[in-house]
This record gives sequence, C-alpha cells and structure tokens, in this order.
Amino acid sequence: MHISRRWLQTFFDQPLPDAVVLSDALTFHAFEIDGVEKVGDDDVLDVKVTPNRGHDALSHRGIAKELSAILKLPLKNDPLSKTLVLEPITKAISVSIQNTNLCKRYVAGYIQGVEVKESPEWLKMALEAIGQRSINNVVDATNYVMFNLGQPLHAFDAAKLEQKNGTYTISVRAAQAGEKLMALDEKEYALTDSMLVIADAHSGAPIGVAGVKGGMPAGITSDTKDIILESANFDGVSVRKTAQALKLRTDASARFEQVLSPELAGYGMQAVVELIQQIAGGEVVGFVDEYPEKQQPWQVRVTTAQVVQVLGDTFGEGEIADSFNRLGFSYPGGASTGEWIVTPPFERLDLQIAEDLIEEVGRIQGYDRVPPLELPPFSKEVEINKNFAAAEAAREALVAEGYSEVFTSVFADQGERVVLNKVDGVKPYLRSSLVPGLQEALKKNIPNKDLLGLKEVKLFEIGAVWKGGEEVVLLGTVTEKGPATEKPLVLDVMPEAPLPLSQTQQYKSFSKFPYIVRDVAFWTSGASEQEVSGLIKNEAGDLCVKISLFDTFAKADKVSYAFRLIFQSFEKTLTDEEVSGVMEKVYAALAAKGFEIR
Repeated sequence: MHISRRWLQTFFDQPLPDAVVLSDALTFHAFEIDGVEKVGDDDVLDVKVTPNRGHDALSHRGIAKELSAILKLPLKNDPLSKTLVLEPITKAISVSIQNTNLCKRYVAGYIQGVEVKESPEWLKMALEAIGQRSINNVVDATNYVMFNLGQPLHAFDAAKLEQKNGTYTISVRAAQAGEKLMALDEKEYALTDSMLVIADAHSGAPIGVAGVKGGMPAGITSDTKDIILESANFDGVSVRKTAQALKLRTDASARFEQVLSPELAGYGMQAVVELIQQIAGGEVVGFVDEYPEKQQPWQVRVTTAQVVQVLGDTFGEGEIADSFNRLGFSYPGGASTGEWIVTPPFERLDLQIAEDLIEEVGRIQGYDRVPPLELPPFSKEVEINKNFAAAEAAREALVAEGYSEVFTSVFADQGERVVLNKVDGVKPYLRSSLVPGLQEALKKNIPNKDLLGLKEVKLFEIGAVWKGGEEVVLLGTVTEKGPATEKPLVLDVMPEAPLPLSQTQQYKSFSKFPYIVRDVAFWTSGASEQEVSGLIKNEAGDLCVKISLFDTFAKADKVSYAFRLIFQSFEKTLTDEEVSGVMEKVYAALAAKGFEIR
C-alpha cells in the first residue's frame, strides 16, 4: 500500500521525521517497507501491511496511528474519535438487505445539487502521489476517504434510479443467474447467484457488484446533480470469491477481503459527505442507516505474569501501561492488580486473545529488549524426514553424476485433471508426466553446452504429477544420448549415502547476448597445455569467456592441440568481424611461437 508522507503530516502538528526514519520505525515495530519513492517533493512509502492488520491499517489514518504510538507523537486529530452524527434521517431513500450475514451494515446518504467538476489541486496531488488517477471531485472524494480511513465508498447518480412515491430504494441482494452488469471499467460481467449486488429495487436492475465495482447504469458524470452515497460493510469471504470469479480485484475489494468493522462505515459516510460539500457543494437531504446487529465492545484479558513469561522480565507494569496508552487502549486497574482487562478500539478486530496484547507490548517497546535465552537441550533422538532425505539423496547422487536439476511447469497441454483457475488457455491441465517438460528443457539447454563446457547435457527433475486422480512424486531424467525416463521416488526408505557433491565453488551470471564459437588446432614441439592455453587467453582478451581443450594427440616428436574458444559480451551482440579480428591476433601469437596452425 502506498502511503504519502505529506498526507501523513495532516494528522500531526509536530513535523514528521524524514522518510528514512519513518521507514525504520515501521519496519522494526509494525510493517515491512518495500521501498520509498520520490514523487515531486513528497516521499511515498510502499508499506506491506500484514494480513492480520488489514482491518485497520490499510489507510493513512491507520499508519498515522501506528507512527503516533511508535514515535510518541500525538495525533492532532483522529477521524475515528469524532462524535458520529448521521442526521437528519430521510424517507427519500430506503434500503433492503436480503442477507445480513453478507451485509452487516449499509449507510446511504442523499445529497442534492452537487456540482461535478475537476477536483481541487490538493486532492488531485494527494491521489496522484499514491498512484491514483483523478476522475472528478465526487469520485475523487470517495477514493480519498477510502485511502484516508480505510472504508470503501461509492456514489450513484440518483437521477438514473427510479423513484416510487418520492422514494429511491436500494436493494442488497444475490445476483440472479444469467444477470449481467456493465461496470465502470466499461466491461460487461456475467454474474452468478453466489455474488452479491447492489440493485435499484424499483427497476430490478443491478447498479454495482457489492464491495467490488460500481456499474455504468448509475455512474457519476458531469451532468450529475443529485447523488446517493454508499458506505457499507460486506462479508470478506463473499467479496473475495466474487472478485476472484470475475477476475476483478479492486482497492475496495482488497479492504473488504480483510474484514472491516461495521462501525467504520458510519465514519466513512460522515467524512465523505463533509468533503463533498466542501468541494462540490450540495445540500444534505439525509441518511438511512441499516445496521441490524451492532458491533459490541469486547474485552481481552492478560496478566503481567503472562507478559513476563513470553517477553522476559525486562517488561513490567510500566512498559505494559505505556504500550497500551500509546496505542489508545482503555483498561481499568492493571498496574495495581496485575491483570489487564483491555477494551480494544472498534477497528482492531485482530485483538482477541492474551497473546495478541503481548505482541502489542513487544513490538511497541521493541523486540530488541527481549532477553536472549538458550534453547533447552532436545530430549528426544533427532527425527529424520524420510521423504525429504530420499529426495535429497537422489538429488545429490544425480548431481555427482553430472546431472543438472530443472524445475518445469506443472501445467500441460493435456492430462487427466483440468485446472479451474487456469493460468492461460494454452495449458489448462495438470501434468501427468515429467517427460514432456524434461524433453523441452533438454532442447533449450543443448545449444548452451559449449558455453558451459559440457560434453553432454544431462537433466533431472523431482516433482509432482497427477495420475488417476492422485498426486504422485516422480524422479525424471533425460540425456542427449538416451531417452527420458521417470519412476516413482521412493519416499519410505532411507537411501545409502551417495558419491561426493560437485566441487564447484563459484557461480556467475550468464550474458543475455548470444555467443560465438571458434576452434583452433595446431602442432607444437614440447609446449604444455597450460602454456598454450595461457597464451591464447592473453591474446583473445576479455571477450573470450571460455577456453577448453577438446582434442589432443601425438605424432613423432610433435603434439597436436585443438582448443575451443567461446566469445560473448555482456553489453552487445558480437559480430563475426569482431571475433575474426581477435582470432587473427591469436593465430599471429601462435605462429610467433613456432606453432604450426592446422
């Protein structure tokens, strides 16, 4: 997730440290940072939010809250601590939810008289900094609030919906088999009855895929005057399955998949209405809040003794209280009783058991404070995984015989088992044999054997195939001089110790440019192979990446040597003229030594 430093600064009065300090703080106390990119005069952090924190941290507010706790910087404002007011209630909109397990809350807001136009510069800059394209002020407002608070939102053009008795009715229902929707990406999607849609209840037409994408039928345009805003809470599993089936993963679906608190929907609606009125005008007609079963506060208990047992005796009541205070957790007693009964903030759905609270103390205080302890001696005899040992033994034995291991695709043109979510349309089956992949790999590697200094390419693979509906592990081999073979890898017996491994100690990367081969043969009188090889290498220069002796024989008092030279550049494709010029230098140097070129 991209996080703008300038955007984060809006949560603090005190100036934030530079991006390097922010990156280190998050890395050592919360989340990994994949990188920092300079966007104009802004720094954008690529934050890898862990799955257990998708509830609250996929937003600038979530990251600001983390930095506040880690760096001890007070937030000047927390949008989730405001008094929530969704008034007035209006009868101009009604909402029906077919299955409240799949939609726990749906807040609709109705605004009349907005002016849809280009967004103000500050809003466009904020969105563009994190890689989002500005569309118009209303759509941009919904996106801004989502990236600010983590609550996905959507806006519908009210004029494109039907009214009955002065009321618009939004229906959250299962899609009908065969139903289709033209989405805002201008692609038509075929829906199934396992998918949840937002529909105009009066016309029956779907206007959006719940939690995934809005539809063109009620899309916002420059002519839009009246809008209906959606801030809802959809089931994470349902959204993930729908997005996967439609191959349509969005920023909204990515957040719903992590499971959000239904409480967040109210704050999202309040924030987006305030922003739209600020940049697009309009008059708020009112709100409808369908929230059948409200999220109740919950408590998590942990004792000081439990914290000390896990983290060590450098953590006591003072560190526990400090951590909970910095994170905004409420707790009665604790320091005086040794038992901490914590009420987490509503968005921290990840805090459920004592170990969750212990983790919070450890990461906020710093895991470097955890004292190191030696592991106790292992009381049992060391167990050997026979499956792993058998595979390793086969691998080492084949490598010692000059084989190279390859890993080929598990997908095939034909087979017994079709893949439901195939990678492409070319290979829709799971392989039932290793042989085709090995033969293909052999063909690709034979042209490189001169460069590798090999007399024969020999390959093997240990991998799974699917035969008769079952997964089978096979050992496959192939060589230039023999057919490809495969046999079951024996996984239930301990093999004999193999031949020693290869003594190769250094590996170098290959050039992506093609190589050129040249052979030179000549008669010598008394010169050694090493002497001649050194002479050739000296004259051939850096473009000669490999020299190998491939033939030698004696006749009378003379010895014939035949060397193969491989020329290759890491910068360009060499020409025959360039290599021929180098070879002329080699011939001249050999002739000067009295060697007779054959």
